[in-house]
Amino acid sequence: QLQLVESGGGLVQPGGSLSSSCAASRFTPDFVVVGWFRQVPGKEREGFACISSSDGSTNYADSVRGRFTISRDSTKNTVTLQMNSLKPEDTAVYLCAAPQRLFRLCVLSSAPYNYWGRGTQVTVSS
Repeated sequence: QLQLVESGGGLVQPGGSLSSSCAASRFTPDFVVVGWFRQVPGKEREGFACISSSDGSTNYADSVRGRFTISRDSTKNTVTLQMNSLKPEDTAVYLCAAPQRLFRLCVLSSAPYNYWGRGTQVTVSS
């Protein structure tokens, strides 16, 4: 069973930056595609970034494109999310997820994702 652990959330002022990481508990072919999602109470979970090591592709939601960057360090089995120009509406619990190995597409829908971290809180407030 693949386990994912997020780290690096926190409190930041509007316009500031944060970096969060998603680490896999072990090296596994199931870590080919990694997606980042965020959840606000009472709202639908939003997928906003993903990366696939199968073809090097990335995908971003319009809400974060140009401000967030997803990257991976294969040697450390880690995916990093760099968040710049943060806004109060970015406040949420941020979760990373991975689908099973046979799914190689970088998609923002949560449907294909089987493994989920517990999340890290990101709060953007002055």
